[in-house]
Amino acid sequence: MATAKQKNLPNFIIITGLSGSGMSSATNAFEDLGYFCVDNLPLTMLSTFSRLLIPNEEDAIAIEKAALVINIRERHFLSEFPGELKKIRKKKLVPFVVFFEASDDVLQRRFSETRRPHPADVGDGLREAIRTEKKALEKVRETADLIIDTSEHTVHTLRRLLVQRFGHSEEGSPLNVQFVSFGHKYGVPREVDLLFDVRHLPNPYFDKNLKHLPGSDPKVIKFLEKQEDVQETVSRFADLLAYLLPLYRREGKSYLTVGVGCTGGRHRSVMVANRLGENFQSKDYEITVVHRDVQK
Repeated sequence: MATAKQKNLPNFIIITGLSGSGMSSATNAFEDLGYFCVDNLPLTMLSTFSRLLIPNEEDAIAIEKAALVINIRERHFLSEFPGELKKIRKKKLVPFVVFFEASDDVLQRRFSETRRPHPADVGDGLREAIRTEKKALEKVRETADLIIDTSEHTVHTLRRLLVQRFGHSEEGSPLNVQFVSFGHKYGVPREVDLLFDVRHLPNPYFDKNLKHLPGSDPKVIKFLEKQEDVQETVSRFADLLAYLLPLYRREGKSYLTVGVGCTGGRHRSVMVANRLGENFQSKDYEITVVHRDVQK
């Protein structure tokens, strides 16, 4: 990741990717970052629109930065996109292509929940439409400067990721630290920078009175706080973070995600993530705590 001094943000972004992968949410994030956004721009207008970002002597007014969404719904997209991209790159502008994707299962769930028809569905079913579109966009994907998999992102975490990558950051600004508790049996979160494993700690799951309670419940907290290993683990994790966080901040990092994992993500990881978040809340950091699997 670029430091504040190294950060050279693109002023012309092309958003593309798989249907249902979060392009609309990304557009909202770019609008918040001050980009002039156009959704589903006809490909034939891409070259014409790009001229608006180049100020000239006759017209000093130009769009400072823009983000355009171009996807498979545009009729000439697949066949003409690579060629149109080459035309623009011969000019003074260098478009930055961001390709959004997600796993087949996640895309299927999103379309099922929203009940939207998939643009590539020709009657063979949703899963086949997803696979067809993914194969059709392989060449477009190869043109991307950045590929973002949104399988495990919410609207909010995707926005944070885009702000981190495309937002201005001044050296010395607060470091945003997110603690994410999770269960290893559901997989490690994709965006984790640091990972702490707490499966070695005593497990409240095996206490019938605690099994169904979350790690934020006072009874579970009391059980864990009585364990010497828990106190020692939290203390050592906190000491390590106290050493590392200033170094990340000095390097110019704006966002850091710390994963805390136990077996199911319901008890130990929740308690430890909360404790670590509380430990750094009063310091010069923006702290958030997310419990990914606590309801599973």
